[in-house]
Amino acid sequence: MREKPITVLLIDDHPVVRNGYRRLLESTADIHVVADADSGETGCTLHQEYKPDVTIIDLNLDSQGIDGLETIHRIKTKNPVANILVFSMYSNEIMVQRALNMGATGYITKQSSLEQLLEAVRKVSQGRVYIDQELASNLLTDKWSGKPSENPLDVLSKREFQLFKLIAEGNSVAQIAEMISISPKTVGVHQASIMKKLKLKNSSQLVRLAINCHVIQP
Repeated sequence: MREKPITVLLIDDHPVVRNGYRRLLESTADIHVVADADSGETGCTLHQEYKPDVTIIDLNLDSQGIDGLETIHRIKTKNPVANILVFSMYSNEIMVQRALNMGATGYITKQSSLEQLLEAVRKVSQGRVYIDQELASNLLTDKWSGKPSENPLDVLSKREFQLFKLIAEGNSVAQIAEMISISPKTVGVHQASIMKKLKLKNSSQLVRLAINCHVIQP
C-alpha cells in the first residue's frame, strides 16, 4: 500500500474551480494538492518545482497564454514520464484523442462524479491510462469500426491541430507565435498548410469547422 499521499498539481484559469476541486481532492487522505496554477506558463514552472505525481489540467485555459495542449506538450518535453490527467468541459472524441496524442495519461470531463475524479487520479498516478468510460467506448468504436474516419481534422498533425484551435479562437499570427514560441513566419507556413489540407478559403470557414467539430464553443 502507498504510504505517502498522491501529490497533485492543479492547472485551471478559474479560481473558484481550482479552489473547489482542491477541496474535493483533499477530502480523501491519500491525495494532497501541492500547488495550483491559473495559467499554462505558471503550471509548467510549478511542475518543474514540485514534480507532482499527477498534474490535472483544463484544456480551455486563458487564450492570452498557452492553451492546455501546449502546456501538456511543454511538461512532457521537460519530463517525459509526467502523469497528466485532463479534466475538461470538452467531451468529444477529437479533443480526447488530441490530448492523448500530446501526452496526456488520462481524460475525464467536468461532468464526472467525485468518485470518478478520485479513481482517475489514483490510476493516472500509477502511470495507467484512464479515460471516461463513455468517451473510451466511442474512441474504441471509431478505431475498430473499419470505416474511414469522418473527422476532417485527422489530416492535421499535432502542431497543425494546435494552431487550428488557436486560430479559431481568434488569436493573431503574432499572438500565436508568442504563445507557442515559434516565429510568425512559421505560424504562417502552418496556417497555409492547414487551409490547404482542410480545403478552406477563409478564416470564417475555419471557425465554422472548429465549431462543428466541437473544438471551440460558439
